[in-house]
Amino acid sequence: MTAKHPSDSKTVVTDMVLPGETNAINTLFGGELLARMDRAASITSQRHSEKVVVTASVNHVAFNHAIPRGSIVTIEAKVSRAFKTSMEVYLDVWYTDNNFNKPIKANEAIFTFVAVDENRRPVEIPELIPESEQEIKRFEGALRRRQLSLVLAGKLKAEEATELKALFSS
Repeated sequence: MTAKHPSDSKTVVTDMVLPGETNAINTLFGGELLARMDRAASITSQRHSEKVVVTASVNHVAFNHAIPRGSIVTIEAKVSRAFKTSMEVYLDVWYTDNNFNKPIKANEAIFTFVAVDENRRPVEIPELIPESEQEIKRFEGALRRRQLSLVLAGKLKAEEATELKALFSS
């Protein structure tokens, strides 16, 4: 299996916020944005793994700015780290309002996907090799986020996470 770079699976989705997708204050429904992010992250994961993927978790979502009706929304998704069968996808969301001002970073999120075979069993995926400074930072952070998630789920003891961190740091 050949290793890949985040740019190999990068997905950019651009769309407009229509009236039927807004809440009572004329901003994009959070659930609508989550659905758009899930689709972009799914495409990214499938490109990386070359397999069917399923959403395993939504690890983090930050709704920092409401997105007004009529805005142009751009979602950029990249695999930030690949593990044995799962991958973390980092998403950045920008919007440009009706005045066509400079794009505003509205949101970011981290999703985890698992590649599966025709029997819905997890399958191995290619390694990820980060290139840019930001990709390296997100790659390193993904291991810590995964360890914390496993500790919180009771699948990994805090001491084991510290030992793993030491292994990957050397």
